Amino acid sequence: MYQRPDTPLLDTVPTPDRLRTLDESDLRQVADELRAEMIDAVSVTGGHLGAGLGVVELTLAIHYVFNTPQDRLIWDVGHQCYPHKILTGRRDRIRTLRQGDGLSGFTKRSESEFDPFGAAHSSTSISAGLGMAVARDLDSRDNNIIAVIGDGAMSAGMAYEAMNNAGAQHSRLIVILNDNDMSIAPPVGAMSAYLARLVSGRTYLSIRDAAKQLAKVLPRQLQQKAARAEEYARGFWTGGTMFEELGFYYVGPVDGHNLDHLLPVLKNVRDTHQGPVLIHAVTRKGKGYAPAEDSADKYHGVAKFDVVTGKQSKPKANAPSYTRVFAESLVQEAERDDKIVGITAAMPDGTGLDLFGQAFPTRTFDVGIAEQHAVTFAAGMATEGFKPFCAIYSTFLQRAYDQVVHDVAIQGLPVRFPIDRAGLVGADGPTHAGAFDTAYLSCLPGFVVMAAGDEAELRHMVATAAAYDEGPISFRYPRGEGVGLDLPERGVPLEIGRGRVLREGGKVALLSFGGRLAECLKAADELDAAGLPTTVADARFAKPLDEDLVARLAREHEVLVLVEEGSVGGFASQVLHLLAQRGLLDSGLKVRPMCLPDVYLDHDKPERMYQRAGLDTKGILTTVFAALGREEGAATIRRA
Repeated sequence: MYQRPDTPLLDTVPTPDRLRTLDESDLRQVADELRAEMIDAVSVTGGHLGAGLGVVELTLAIHYVFNTPQDRLIWDVGHQCYPHKILTGRRDRIRTLRQGDGLSGFTKRSESEFDPFGAAHSSTSISAGLGMAVARDLDSRDNNIIAVIGDGAMSAGMAYEAMNNAGAQHSRLIVILNDNDMSIAPPVGAMSAYLARLVSGRTYLSIRDAAKQLAKVLPRQLQQKAARAEEYARGFWTGGTMFEELGFYYVGPVDGHNLDHLLPVLKNVRDTHQGPVLIHAVTRKGKGYAPAEDSADKYHGVAKFDVVTGKQSKPKANAPSYTRVFAESLVQEAERDDKIVGITAAMPDGTGLDLFGQAFPTRTFDVGIAEQHAVTFAAGMATEGFKPFCAIYSTFLQRAYDQVVHDVAIQGLPVRFPIDRAGLVGADGPTHAGAFDTAYLSCLPGFVVMAAGDEAELRHMVATAAAYDEGPISFRYPRGEGVGLDLPERGVPLEIGRGRVLREGGKVALLSFGGRLAECLKAADELDAAGLPTTVADARFAKPLDEDLVARLAREHEVLVLVEEGSVGGFASQVLHLLAQRGLLDSGLKVRPMCLPDVYLDHDKPERMYQRAGLDTKGILTTVFAALGREEGAATIRRA
């Protein structure tokens, strides 16, 4: 029978200052206990397991060698920060990870002084670290800045922009490249570890500096040849020429799980380097837990699981997920149209394009963590008559907004944007919530903006996007399962800018845009029972609006409630603008927009987040009764 791990040494080091009182010989045991504690905690909460397991030794070594939090430690993305949280005073809450009122699954400034920069999106750590380093220099301080970035995050252009700037600034900055895919490094062994210690040390630096000083007195042509010879020789042994060209001093590769290798390198870098330096640490995602090491994705993100077997306790779905409905619908369309291609920015599984890739491998393109490139790449394909579906989460599409505007919308190119994770997403919290896409796309001339009210509508919207060739078009849909409707055998293109009415009433109208449609239908049942006959309509389009439908609802009802799972400035703003233009707000109509509140909602179960946002059945009823001045109805709802 499984029992929680014994962690006698880890129990003595609740914070890094206590960790630094241990002998180096104790750190191997601390690492083993830290790994066991993390596995046990994530088995209870679910979360990002593999990334954290891969940086246990690296996390320990950094906190042991550097004086955190005075020395700033920045984690890129934050998937790998669980060991860091355990070591920095949050172990007593580690089993609240990603739960309501619990610890965030990412670094978060408001959570701890050991989190100097919040993260969740990729490739930001070097930029933030350089900003801190320059601020430190302006303040004449001498603390260290350490930015850890994964090899996947290094595929994003922002990381290279930051490195180029850091090389020019020449501020003292330590970047640790956590290479957990062997994508850059040669095999790591005793020789490479020896070289890493050698080139990071004072003796080598002194010799190198002396050689440079000697080269300065040589004729110019010989200076250049000497510099090239030195660069080539070191690049030959270490593989760091690319980073050197960006102005970084390269150290590595070093085994990121071997403390005997890590500790001397980190100390050398701490004590000797004045400019930007990059340490190349090779790690293994999922290290130390066999089910994770053997998994194709190294248990990147997991549900609660059995520690002994690694089996995850995922609840059985009652309906297919929206993501799967999108993927299967796109495959259907692509079987009939060989111009359809799929594009993803390092999220084939999350967007469903892995299924499309299995069916059409030569028509599927994963461009890496490079959303800006993905959008313009799609635009380029569109100019040649192809039909690109550029599938990017709502929150990640924000990273490519200029490309959406400049390279797609202004040119009127028919790029299709399937937008997954619309609305609130639960445990990943505000950094991954799809709150803003309706607002930031609806303001663009010529853009068609759709949202699926259920999974059947999503299938139709895939067909609509495939058939539409007059300009850019988007369709958004939530994370998780559909509502359980029977799916049509094949999607049928919708008439652009035309909504639908699901039920008719005469007193109240609920006009939904997106995934709150089911809540509107439930609310209508309650309102009908209370003697308030209610119309429920699905707008389908925020742009172009179904102007005739909006006008009819406004003329024929006393109350019009606009329901969406997006921010202020989205669907309701489009409707209110139309009503004002037509003078329909002057007729005594009571219009009540319902959208996400003007705050960043912390992580919780999605249903609780929507409850806090007031976008559930109860919130809709409360809004209607308040608009009608029916205090007795509102009181009944409050008591429910």
